[in-house]
Amino acid sequence: MISGRELSRDEIDLIWTIDRSEVIQNVYHYQDGMLVLKPAHFIVTGWPPGVAEESTPILLDCIDRDGWFFGFFDSDKLIGVVILENKFVGSKLEKLQLKFLHVSQAYLGQGLGRKLFMLARDKARKKGAKQLYVSATPSEGTIKFYQIMGCTLAQELDQELFGLEPDDIHLTCWV
Repeated sequence: MISGRELSRDEIDLIWTIDRSEVIQNVYHYQDGMLVLKPAHFIVTGWPPGVAEESTPILLDCIDRDGWFFGFFDSDKLIGVVILENKFVGSKLEKLQLKFLHVSQAYLGQGLGRKLFMLARDKARKKGAKQLYVSATPSEGTIKFYQIMGCTLAQELDQELFGLEPDDIHLTCWV
């Protein structure tokens, strides 16, 4: 039975148990103000080496600053997670970053990603945000998901996030 709840600080390591394997056939590139889809075949078999070690301190810092971590569980197994940063970004400081959204491969297509996104959007609105800021992996499936959820190309890039993730597609969504 699938259930959802907020994650505690000591559960952050569970994030690295999510199976993010997939075959990627196409990726988006940002060119001349537009998204251009290009063929690219590669297989994602899990988290890249070093990501857990590099990202865990960042996530611990996020939760310590009152970031919001919510997960779906199948029994005691974490199968989906969304993380909402608590630090406002943008020139008007009205956007909150959707820091993470992942659903395990075996659970894709069941609406869990949509539910996680909607929960984060509602939480952002309650925190006073006007928009979500998403720095998304450029895979076709990921970008199409965010577009379906109402995200569009960011009109104003967060320079700090863009500097960290220049190959990502930067999107925003009204909350």
